This record gives sequence, C-alpha cells and structure tokens, in this order.
Amino acid sequence: MVGTRGVPARYGGFETAVEEIGRRLVKAGHEVTVYCRGERHPGGEYLGMRLVHLPAVKKKVAETLSHTAFSVTHTAARRVARKGPDVALVFNAANAPLLPVLRMMRIPVATHVDGLEWKRTKWSGAGRRYYRNAESLAVRWSDALIADARGIQDYYTERFGASSVFIAYGAPILAGTDVTKLTEAGYQPGGYHLVVARFEPENHVHLAVEGYRRSGAVKPLVVVGSAPYSDAYTERVRELAGDDPRIRFLGGVWDQDLLDALYAGALTYVHGHSVGGTNPSLLRAMGAGASVVAYDVNFNREVLGEEAGRFFDDAVSLAHLIEAAEADPQAAAERGAAARKRAAERYVWDDVAAAYERLCEDLVARRLTRKTVRARR
Repeated sequence: MVGTRGVPARYGGFETAVEEIGRRLVKAGHEVTVYCRGERHPGGEYLGMRLVHLPAVKKKVAETLSHTAFSVTHTAARRVARKGPDVALVFNAANAPLLPVLRMMRIPVATHVDGLEWKRTKWSGAGRRYYRNAESLAVRWSDALIADARGIQDYYTERFGASSVFIAYGAPILAGTDVTKLTEAGYQPGGYHLVVARFEPENHVHLAVEGYRRSGAVKPLVVVGSAPYSDAYTERVRELAGDDPRIRFLGGVWDQDLLDALYAGALTYVHGHSVGGTNPSLLRAMGAGASVVAYDVNFNREVLGEEAGRFFDDAVSLAHLIEAAEADPQAAAERGAAARKRAAERYVWDDVAAAYERLCEDLVARRLTRKTVRARR
C-alpha cells in the first residue's frame, strides 16, 4: 500500500483507509506492507502491517510524488530479490507517472484515483495540468481503477471511457457522546453548529461562515480546521466572520475523542466539501449521528440520500437551514439518527476490506488488467 502518509492514521481519509483495510487484510491471513513518511512508529510494525519509512521532499508540489518514487523503487528492489508483493495498491492518481516502474517488475497495480484534485484552487495552471494528465496516465497504466463514489466512476467513464471498481470508505459508528470532553471544552450536546474542514475554497468554509452570519441563529458556530497552504483564504474566512461573537475558531483539533464528541454533540454539521468523492469527514459525522447540512453536489447527495441530510447551494439557503434546525431540534436529531443508520448499513469497513481482498485476488489471477480498465472504449 503506497502513496499515503502511512499508518498509524493521523491525517486524512487515505491514511484511515490504509489502516482500516490493512489491519483486516492481515486478519484474513495476508502479508501487508505500508509505505510511510513522517513520524516513525516504533518496532516497524503496526496492527500486523509491516511499515517501511522512507523520506520525502518537504514541498507541497513534490512531497507525495517524491515519497512514492522512493517507495516504488524500494518495491522494485524487493521484487528483484524475490521478496516483492503480489499486488500494489497505489493511492492518489497523482502518483500515476510512477506506475511503469511497478509494471516493469510485473506487479499488478490498482490505483485509487481519489477525487477531482485538479479542481482545487490551490493548484494553478501547471499543477492543474499535471493532475489532469495524471488521471489519463492512471487509466493507461493501471490494471484496475478504484473509485470511492459513483460520481467518480461516472467521471472516468465519461472522460476516458474507463471502467473502475467502486469501493467506498467505511464510517466509524459512535455509540455515544463523551459529555465530559464537551463540557471541558465549554459546549453542551445540541448547543452549537459545527464545521470541520481544511480551509480551502472548494470546502466552502467561507460560505458556511457567511450563511451562518446571515442567520438569526442563537447557538454558536464552531469552526474546526486550518489552512496548510493558504493564509489568504484563512484571512478571507476571518474577515467574513468579522467580530461576530457567535463564531468560534478552534483551529486544528488533534484529540480524536474530543473531535468525535464535537461531531456527536452538534445540532448541525455543516459540510461544504465539493470536489472529493466519498468524504471521510462526512462519514464520521454521519456515524456520530450528526444532523448534516451539506453543499449540494452529487457526491454529497450520493452519500446522504434524500432523508439523511439537507442541502444548500448559497449563503441564503444555508441560513434558512440553520434557523430551521434551531426552530425544530427534534427534526434535526431524527435526521442525525437516519444518517447514523445509513452509515451503519452502507459504509462498513469489514465490507470495504472484503472488497479490496476480492480486488487483489482478481489482480493476481489477471481477471483485471489494463484491458479491462479500457474495455469501455
């Protein structure tokens, strides 16, 4: 498993997926190697997974690709020594230029293509072109493409005529709220609205703040997140918040128990993400039983359905939804319960891991190859 920051999962959706899938594949009797960068876990093993820590160039445009380059080189050397893997699972289409190294070693490879990264505003002309080209290379050189949302499947079919395997993420189902954590942080269950997101324009944190300010809400808006690359966008969000005492910026919250308690205790969770596939933050909110108010794009409608959420497309519609939740908190709670039920039924890590196991078996047996990816052509 290559192309992520690795495990233990302390960053985002890819890392969580690697941890949850990898640990289950180990339980099923497979040997799993995870390539990691950053903090080292002692002992070289985690939950039965073998960890290989390699360096990366610490720059936004080069970190992921440089680490993957070291990782596939290491994999190729192990293959030469007859210790290499039967299958490579590569996360992020941005790593596609390195797939020929794996192919040269006759290692079947599946690429998890992620969302539509080229749509993110942090990538300008050259970066955007790179991601568009990388998608094309992933189609050309992968033996299978993995899409975590039907909308991503549709995109690859329509743009490239390519087949992909649909495997969503799993959702953590939280049984109850740690009220102690909430009260220590100064909050009560049902006493606030919540945003959890990296500060990027396509996550619409600015729209969440603007919509909330337009509302007559009494309960505060708690904003969790930061901007690793965009001071200008952070400044824009704070300017929109102005001196409104109802809006509270917490920055990054790295205490997972506290973060889970914030999800579970929110009157509404405002989800503005728009360019990814199945978003892990949305699944965590659903698993916590939060009443979700989501930006109206196909990915979010796919995950929530029509009964487990409400949708906004501008500040005015969001303001109305926030006011409606405060006017009828019981209805909001019922939608949260419906969201948890949907997550528990549709987004199950055991099912996800079993789908990855079948995928790997199909790759080893050569039932999936570059020809099957391009069969739709």
